[in-house]
Amino acid sequence: MWLAAAAPSLARRLLFLGPPPPPLLLLLLSRSSRRRRRRLHSLGLAAMPEKRPFERLPADVSPINYSLCLKPDLLDFTFEGKLEAAAQVRQATNQIVMNCADIDIITASYVPEGDEEIHATGFNYQNEDEKVTLSFPSTLQPGTGTLKIDFVGELNDKMKGFYRSKYTTPSGEVRYAAVTQFEATDARRAFPCWDEPAIKATFDISLVVPKDRVALSNMNVIDRKPYPDDENVVEVKFARTPVMSTYLVAFVVGEYDFVETRSKDGVCVRVYTPVGKAEQGKFALEVAAKTLPFYKDYFNVPYPLPKIDLIAIADFAAGKVNFILLLNCNNFFDFVIFEEEVCVYINKCLYLFYEGAMENWGLVTYRETALLIDSKNSCSSSRQWVALVVGHELAHQWFGNLVTMEWWTHLWLNEGFASWIEYLCVDHCFPEYDIWTQFVSADYTRAQELDALDNSHPIEVSVGHPSEVDEIFDAISYSKGASVIRMLHDYIGDTDFKKGMNMYLTKFQQKNAATEDLWECLEGASGKPIAAVMNTWTKQMGFPLIYVEAEQVENDRLLKLSQRKFCASGPYVGEDCPQWMVPITISTSEDPNNAKLKILMDKPEMDVVLKNVKPDQWVKLNLGTVGFYRTQYSSAMLESLLPGIRDLSLPPVDRLGLQNDLFSLARAGIISTVEVLKVMEAFVNEPNYTVWSDLSCNLGILSTLLSHTDFYEEIQEFVKDVFSPIGERLGWDPKPGEGHLDALLRGLVLGKLGKAGHKATLEEARRRFKDHVEGKQILSADLRSPVYLTVLKHGDGTTLDIMIKLHKQADMQEEKNRIERVLGATLSPELIQKVLTFALSEEVRPQDTVSVIGGVAGGSKHGRKAAWKFIKDNWEELYNRYQGGFLISRLIKLSVEGFAVDKMAGEVKAFFESHPAPSAERTIQQCCENILLNAAWLKRDAESIHQYLLQRKASPPTV
Repeated sequence: MWLAAAAPSLARRLLFLGPPPPPLLLLLLSRSSRRRRRRLHSLGLAAMPEKRPFERLPADVSPINYSLCLKPDLLDFTFEGKLEAAAQVRQATNQIVMNCADIDIITASYVPEGDEEIHATGFNYQNEDEKVTLSFPSTLQPGTGTLKIDFVGELNDKMKGFYRSKYTTPSGEVRYAAVTQFEATDARRAFPCWDEPAIKATFDISLVVPKDRVALSNMNVIDRKPYPDDENVVEVKFARTPVMSTYLVAFVVGEYDFVETRSKDGVCVRVYTPVGKAEQGKFALEVAAKTLPFYKDYFNVPYPLPKIDLIAIADFAAGKVNFILLLNCNNFFDFVIFEEEVCVYINKCLYLFYEGAMENWGLVTYRETALLIDSKNSCSSSRQWVALVVGHELAHQWFGNLVTMEWWTHLWLNEGFASWIEYLCVDHCFPEYDIWTQFVSADYTRAQELDALDNSHPIEVSVGHPSEVDEIFDAISYSKGASVIRMLHDYIGDTDFKKGMNMYLTKFQQKNAATEDLWECLEGASGKPIAAVMNTWTKQMGFPLIYVEAEQVENDRLLKLSQRKFCASGPYVGEDCPQWMVPITISTSEDPNNAKLKILMDKPEMDVVLKNVKPDQWVKLNLGTVGFYRTQYSSAMLESLLPGIRDLSLPPVDRLGLQNDLFSLARAGIISTVEVLKVMEAFVNEPNYTVWSDLSCNLGILSTLLSHTDFYEEIQEFVKDVFSPIGERLGWDPKPGEGHLDALLRGLVLGKLGKAGHKATLEEARRRFKDHVEGKQILSADLRSPVYLTVLKHGDGTTLDIMIKLHKQADMQEEKNRIERVLGATLSPELIQKVLTFALSEEVRPQDTVSVIGGVAGGSKHGRKAAWKFIKDNWEELYNRYQGGFLISRLIKLSVEGFAVDKMAGEVKAFFESHPAPSAERTIQQCCENILLNAAWLKRDAESIHQYLLQRKASPPTV
């Protein structure tokens, strides 16, 4: 093997993998990162703008119970509402302040218990703060009473609040359902309410609907009776809910089929699907029926409602991205492919577009692609995606719904916890998925990419105005949150962790809690300093780089550890370097799968002695890549670890972590990119899907960077050389005994080779595509994305026309999304414009337009420029379409972050100064920072990469 001969000198040549550089050298090295930071300041990118002033609702009046009746009109897209809220007046007042947005109040009155009704004399709408003040002619005295409000509203088309969702019946007729999406602050668009998570109440909900429609809400139906004024309408009444927050209320009116079962605990579980697609709900039903008992046993707290409904919504955009990850998506097509919302490997950005669901208590809403599985036409990654999303949302039924964050500042705890435990659940249900290795690539490393930026933010962000909430639905809340909880779980141990969780859920059930409350319970269960440790991870942004060197002392190994903040722009140069309390695990080649020692690093430097370690044994930090830090080894330690990649003696997740750390060190300018390319070539024997997918993402980022040079084709040759051996071993067709991960790996490898122009792969993809289109041999679902991508990338206008035709004919949304995500791979400027026009057409659902435009931006250098121009030219329409929600942030990130020219950062900043997008401010800052980082990386390493690729081409290594 080439690496065997090269490894010793290779390791020594990795810059600064020896002892930490002396201060003078560090000063010289830091000049480039200082220049980059000065550049950030000159562009105004170094700090977020001041927050808007905001006051929470006054506490003088609060709800006890909402009795709410709504009558949606599915033809005129309006609704009528009647609210009778039992309320508590805590101190005398002559006004009631509530949240209200896009609603017209007709009448309002307050009836004190045992007294006469007092009619409101004025409604003062504060539209910017989404509040209304009801004024009364006399003082409301302390005590209980009933607030009565009649109101009307619009079934909007913005996918938030109470909105209309377009669908097509089996006969081809276009109709509309009425559905809800309230998180974070949109219940106020359906009814006047105290729309803050800590202001909990019970709900008695009734819906007046056409008698041929299904009506659903959080609780079970207790009455269904004809409506007095119209024989075609019925009133459906639901049981009273437990005490809950407004953002978890939900109702749906539409046409649906369902499949049903009962969990072993007796809970009625239903999956609602579009009419005629009930079979496609069976996989999610199976997962949900397994998941509820798993969580009941894990938390030792029963599911508190009599039923759980999971429903597929046609037009859906949850007010969050359960993200997962909007990181450095520089090239939309350097993936292949965890499809749909599933981990789409967009370069280094493994997107878990958890935009697909909302955890309403007892009625969880999903995008169709996050819930429906067709046994013949759904790929393996879609099954995995559905399992993860179901696991995530059902975890919230306890953690978030039963116990709710006190305010949005603690959102990370809701989402970080659910994003961690969904993997625990899927690992329980589907151990063959090797899901924890995928977690490292899907969440852990991607969160580290975002958190290394100067424009990152702490996990725990102080939130004031509702417009700030969308900004923290990001990879820090979800993926870093999940990663530090995974680290915490490992530090505490599963037994004490479960004990602490039970204490927390029992103590705060039907109440609200803050982050500190969970730490207190876990500390009580484990006896460890949980709050002290976790505050270093949640209240300050960033994470450490642990530098380690070793010395053999007789039969022992002495390790010298030091920590310093890891920065994407290079070595940290500030005087007051943040410090973390870092749980560190250390393993050796004697037992690679178990920790020889566990320590808590609670100081900047420390020495550790490993007893009885032979001189020829390797030592590795961060077993299982669980600790949220990067590791930089001395040259000697790295040299001893590299053969473990080649001979697979390092466990897969540790091979992944080692490669990912090296790549990140290269991006930051701490080591040479060329040396990382040499390490990548050691993976020629790699069998693990997730290791390959992470390697693929890193090479995708590098490919995007080098698309700005005239030697882009050389890096594609490198990609072909690295992926060809595994491609030949896998072939195109499944072999007996293969499983889930083999299917994912085949799609990944063939897509990578096809995109790079590998001749044999391209020819076979064209042949299979032709047979598929002609109906001779339908492509398996797992092969469609790589084949579609390959033929589009190397095709013409006819190929694009065929793909658009396939899109129109597709019955499954999964297939439509699959096609939408690859359309931008086409290279012709004329065809790129055609794809961009298609993105805004009626053929593409509004929430999917972003993916089409993002695909164009990631497809090529020209596509990136064209997509950015298209966004600027169509900004008003796009912004109005998404009303400044998280989809705008995603659109911006997908479209501009692949640029690598300094002036583009200024251009992007200038555009958004004149076209404000408040909910995307942090995203814009991060994108501009990444553009500058890309430009610096290109200037620093482009020539050496080019020379290495040329040398390699002249005398390729033997493997």
